Amino acid sequence: MNETGGYHLEDLTVGLSAQFMKTLSERDVLQFASASGDHNPVHLDEEYARQTQFGERIAHGMLSASIISAAIAMRLPGPGSIYISQTLMFRRPVKIGETVRATVTVKAIHADRGRATLATICEVNGRVVLEGEAVVMPTSSLPMLERIGASRRS
Repeated sequence: MNETGGYHLEDLTVGLSAQFMKTLSERDVLQFASASGDHNPVHLDEEYARQTQFGERIAHGMLSASIISAAIAMRLPGPGSIYISQTLMFRRPVKIGETVRATVTVKAIHADRGRATLATICEVNGRVVLEGEAVVMPTSSLPMLERIGASRRS
């Protein structure tokens, strides 16, 4: 671990994993709707949501996915890392009040590019609700010129 509690690129190993958990509250859903502009009634209107296949209101899929962002930013690689890309496959809805556990696992390290690929998964009560893959740019313990020189030698 580095001084911020996360990992530098040079500290990563394939298979290294971390988790972040959050219970999605009514307040979270309302704030996400306000911040994102996504006012889909399946998230906000109980009467409407009862008529859907879900039978009740559900959290925004991207709100659930944002727990992955927290796992990356706060755990692995951690503070200072930059999100480059993310793929997502939504498997199940998340109900308001459920706890989402995001797990990120290092799949590949691209030292020459200063990046890492992470498997990403979110679960509720042990059931997968979404999965995907992220590419991130972790911090480095090496000065920029040294990193450039090292990548050119490899």
